[in-house]
Amino acid sequence: MPILAIFIVLLALFVILPLVGFLVWTMISIAVSGIVLGGLARLIIPGRQNIGVLATIVAGWVGSIIGRLIALGALGRHGHWFGTILIELGVSAVTVLAFAAGSRNNQVGTGSKQHHKIIDI
Repeated sequence: MPILAIFIVLLALFVILPLVGFLVWTMISIAVSGIVLGGLARLIIPGRQNIGVLATIVAGWVGSIIGRLIALGALGRHGHWFGTILIELGVSAVTVLAFAAGSRNNQVGTGSKQHHKIIDI
């Protein structure tokens, strides 16, 4: 019985805790990169985006996660870090545009006056 208890303690110390630590570190790095990439995505998109700071951060997170998965598929696990960041930034820009378009569509048609969309080509 004491050997089983020692085994469980060692399993927790050397297997479970490092995995939890890795997951926590991954979530922190995704959060920070999402904030940075969301802000950079708003800077590279021309014009005004009618979304708030929280939507920008969420769009950056979504773009960061999806961009990382695309980069892993395209560049492999040992791909170049700069290419990965560029892919994440591009996907973040697209998600910020999608969030801005979604908020714009929610705002059109509200109120008593009829709003018309103008498409600029």
